Amino acid sequence: MKIPLSQIAHTRSGDKGDMVNIGVIAYRPGDYPILVREVTAERVKAHFGDLVKGTVTRYELPNLGALNFLLDEALGGGGTLSLRIDAQGKTFGAALLRLEIDASSHPPQQ
Repeated sequence: MKIPLSQIAHTRSGDKGDMVNIGVIAYRPGDYPILVREVTAERVKAHFGDLVKGTVTRYELPNLGALNFLLDEALGGGGTLSLRIDAQGKTFGAALLRLEIDASSHPPQQ
């Protein structure tokens, strides 16, 4: 069963220079394994396509039920150099929530 990531997690995002930081936090502890399985660095990079020129690195935070992603070369040079509308990376987290994931082990919401 495919669902948008937004059904099982929320995000926070920000930036430092030309790097975007996205935290993905499971709403329920039982959904964390789905995040680990489905939200890989490769899938995040593919989701953003040409917006991310550099590498995507994933860090797992199991005690928080969260993943943290660093997207290098993602802001067209950074806030003071970029001509992008969102040169600070604030909307990257919201955009990631549209990622379709396989939630076959995810029980229906009540």
